[in-house]
Amino acid sequence: MSRGQQTFISIIFQNFKKSLRPAQRVGTYMGEDYFGNKYYEIPAQPQIGKRRPERWFVPGDRRDDSFDKEITAEWESWLRGRRAEVPKEDELKHNLAIMQMKKINAADLDAKFSDGTEKPPKITTGLSDFPKYDEYETVVGKAVPKKDS
Repeated sequence: MSRGQQTFISIIFQNFKKSLRPAQRVGTYMGEDYFGNKYYEIPAQPQIGKRRPERWFVPGDRRDDSFDKEITAEWESWLRGRRAEVPKEDELKHNLAIMQMKKINAADLDAKFSDGTEKPPKITTGLSDFPKYDEYETVVGKAVPKKDS
């Protein structure tokens, strides 16, 4: 072999050395969510064979080092290519308000049923696709048996 040709082992060594360096991605800043995650994109370039854009996010500063970083549904659909446009600020604020309202409602229900004075409705399921409630008839025209309480 001539000196100009690389050997198989030198190619493997060079690739290993490159893999130890951190990735240097340069993309366009697309936005940020309310968790502090920043989103970037390298657009598609069909002329060189790159048909899909490359999208990623950088997690925001979080005090706890939890494994799963929260991503909003709108940004996740953008990352996965399910939506072409970046989520708008008013859409993010609206869905954040809905999420906070659900947390408040869940806390209210938990407080309502945790003291023991009121019981949640009993749901009985069988081999059907829908739940069966005691207060509704299951056979049309047949009266619901009343329970003594």
